Amino acid sequence: MESPRFTLVTGGAGYVGSLVVLELLGRGKRIRVLDSLLHGGVSSLLGAWGRPGFEFVPGDVRDPEAREAALADVDAVVHLAAVVGDPACAREPDVARSVNLDATGSLLTDCERLGIRRVVFASTCSNYGRMAGDRIATEEFELRPVSLYAETKVAAELDVLARARNGLAACCLRFATVYGSSPRMRFDLTVNEFTRDLVLGDELVVFGEQFWRPYIHVRDAARAIAVVLDAPRDAIDGEVFNVGATEENYRKLDIVELLQRRLPEARVRFVHKDEDPRDYRVAFDKIDATLGFRPEYTVSDGINEMMALVSSGILGDPRAEIYRN
Repeated sequence: MESPRFTLVTGGAGYVGSLVVLELLGRGKRIRVLDSLLHGGVSSLLGAWGRPGFEFVPGDVRDPEAREAALADVDAVVHLAAVVGDPACAREPDVARSVNLDATGSLLTDCERLGIRRVVFASTCSNYGRMAGDRIATEEFELRPVSLYAETKVAAELDVLARARNGLAACCLRFATVYGSSPRMRFDLTVNEFTRDLVLGDELVVFGEQFWRPYIHVRDAARAIAVVLDAPRDAIDGEVFNVGATEENYRKLDIVELLQRRLPEARVRFVHKDEDPRDYRVAFDKIDATLGFRPEYTVSDGINEMMALVSSGILGDPRAEIYRN
């Protein structure tokens, strides 16, 4: 019997990608990863290495030859490869545009040429920018990107959805802000960073404690991708889904209060800001109603997890640069 074709995960050695790979392998899929290993070696994929149906292609998603090798015998693509986050994009804006936007377009063109019909594009709730009043953003809300990172994601979304109307079974997932432990660990994320600093006894300086943001555990993010890949084509074709849970919208102040309940001696200093343009709450009813997806973890769970991880000492120095993008 002929073997099933591969699912390609671009950026599969990353914070989200490494868990996507394990989730999909656990569901019996054949997985190939394309990753430039920008943030270090392939250690984040050691849990997948040697497992039946796993392959790794080292390379940059901007490189046509690397894409060609990675797309051989593929029938679905999970596109995670990106310069992620406002600081990283601001440092190298030209690189951010070429990776997040231009390379996405090239990858989509390759998929069309090769007859690859299912593409899942990882986007962000940062696309909503700043919401007025008490409004909660659904997928139909106007996008107001206020950073280069969000601008590139909005533009790439438009490309993905335009091609979906022309026969490519593609969808966009707007993820809430991720947190939690991953084989490619990061501490430059709000929940992880706040917990690390307070567990280590540092003073936590919080800027703009009143601003809202939705959050999702990285394992739930990985599971959402698997759910989308397994969904009927007509349920996801040309669709956008916010990925998270409506009750998991928090202010930074709320996260600090959850931490202070566990660490009453924690030192926290608030720096009030009025100018931060990113302030949004998001609704996640559509992905629940359409695909039956609901997150299993809460921010409170993530704080407990991070406290145990940092306290264990197994990461060495959690402040090290390897734990940042």
